[in-house]
Amino acid sequence: SGISAAKTLSDAGVKEILILEATNRIGGRIRNTYFADLSVETGANWIEGVHGEKQNPVWEMAQQLGLRTFRSDYSNLSSNTYKQDGGRYEKAAVEAAIDESEKIHSLGEEYSKTLPPSGRNDISISTFQRLENKIPSTPLEMIVDYYSYDYEFAEPPRVTSLQNTVPLPTFDDFGDNVYFVADERGYESLVYNLASMFLETNSHGVIVDPRLQLGKVATEIQYSGDGATVSTDDRSSYRADFVLVSVSIGVLQSDLIKFNPVLPKWKILALYEFDMAVYTKIFLKFPFKFWPDGDDTEFFLYASKRRGYYPLWQHFEKQYPGANILMATVTDEESRRIEQQDESTTKKEAMEVLRSMFGKDIPEATDILVPRWWSNKFFRGSFSNWPLGVNRHEFDSIKAPIKRLYFTGEHTSEHYNGYVHGAYLAGIDSANMIVQHIRDGYFEVEIKPKDSY
Repeated sequence: SGISAAKTLSDAGVKEILILEATNRIGGRIRNTYFADLSVETGANWIEGVHGEKQNPVWEMAQQLGLRTFRSDYSNLSSNTYKQDGGRYEKAAVEAAIDESEKIHSLGEEYSKTLPPSGRNDISISTFQRLENKIPSTPLEMIVDYYSYDYEFAEPPRVTSLQNTVPLPTFDDFGDNVYFVADERGYESLVYNLASMFLETNSHGVIVDPRLQLGKVATEIQYSGDGATVSTDDRSSYRADFVLVSVSIGVLQSDLIKFNPVLPKWKILALYEFDMAVYTKIFLKFPFKFWPDGDDTEFFLYASKRRGYYPLWQHFEKQYPGANILMATVTDEESRRIEQQDESTTKKEAMEVLRSMFGKDIPEATDILVPRWWSNKFFRGSFSNWPLGVNRHEFDSIKAPIKRLYFTGEHTSEHYNGYVHGAYLAGIDSANMIVQHIRDGYFEVEIKPKDSY
């Protein structure tokens, strides 16, 4: 968001900009690292919403850059669902569980339409499941439920509204396809390429523009109708006509940045209404392959009696042939639990699950990588979620500026919060608000949403 906003300002003729980045790199929650001699994505990994009526701007940039991507096909999960006690479920049994889950969701959608408009976002998926006496309870029912909801939203159905799941604007607008990024340059190369369009680079393509300052941790923002001042932890301060805050909503919910004066009550209330979900991808390296490969085997499920326990797995035989790497996905409470334990414990747990699926003779993992987005004070989670009961006015309050203080990020995207393209488009939208403010003339501004304090 910050880079797309800065580029938008630059394109509009606003060249006197300064980007203060807390870490030693740009890209935020798009980050690649080397694991087992491969470049893997510890944060955002998919371009979601491709081949629809509208062109996803992130997909368009990826095509222009020639980013190496692979379409993800989940259609054969019914043949790749493993029991906790070993072996796979019969395909027909899994398909029946999937059909039942989809049926309950459809019934729930219809039921929510009968409620008053003010209450349609107040009924969760799990609430309707309980109303219908269809709470998932068996390992198979729970893994199907997890795949249907948690895998996309990183939170369980008890906090997910029926109205906020279908249709998802991302897939409605941009298409149902999702593409996995597996490029040596990393998904973040899109961000660096965008930055190079307005920031000075050297002959090696490295950004050398003094308008980008790395390692600058904002600790306080003083703002008024005349401008704003940002103070950083190295005792520097920067005065500006406008400040655009692009940190995650998780950071805004923390005490990392002090606002002076304190943010108004309507803003604070809105910020704490939203959720910051945690989505964790765990990478394991093995000396040789022991899992099925070939067509329709890339993704497989583990049906545990403990919901969400190392539930979804992916191999990389298509993306990285011969790499012998598996990736497990966990979310929410399991993510937080795993982040607080050492990697050897996590590897032990993951190996117990894999041995339940594939037998006791499989080899021990030789290496493991566990990202920790929730524990990182500069992020405090993976992406935002629009939770149960939050209305349009409260969402608008998150984005609304206060005097010369503006906000951006994927959490401010009206239709695509939680997605990379949402972050990109939100940056453009927020920057254009500032441009309009400049064109209208400097004046004190505070846009209060309806029903605010």
